[in-house]
Amino acid sequence: MMGIEELVNEIAALQRADLEAWIGEALVSPQEEAGAPVFPEMECARVRLICTLHYDLEIEAETLPVVLSLMDQLYDTRARLNSLTAAVAAQDESVREAVLKAMGRE
Repeated sequence: MMGIEELVNEIAALQRADLEAWIGEALVSPQEEAGAPVFPEMECARVRLICTLHYDLEIEAETLPVVLSLMDQLYDTRARLNSLTAAVAAQDESVREAVLKAMGRE
């Protein structure tokens, strides 16, 4: 877990005002610890991603919510596909073959 100051110090390009705006817009969701916002590792990674999108790729602040929403949807779809793949792999061979046949991948 990292506090705001630690995160700002760790990510060279990150501006505190931008981070506070992203929190206000719910692009990142810190947890509360002793009355102060702290960022678990997944939220730190999200801040790094937003920094890359905004500072390096020059995605406008107004566009960030759309880009992040699409990325979140893609991540969710990938997780569901991995779950489905594992569920199919756990089935009997005849079921797996039937699924592959239905998909046109005999």
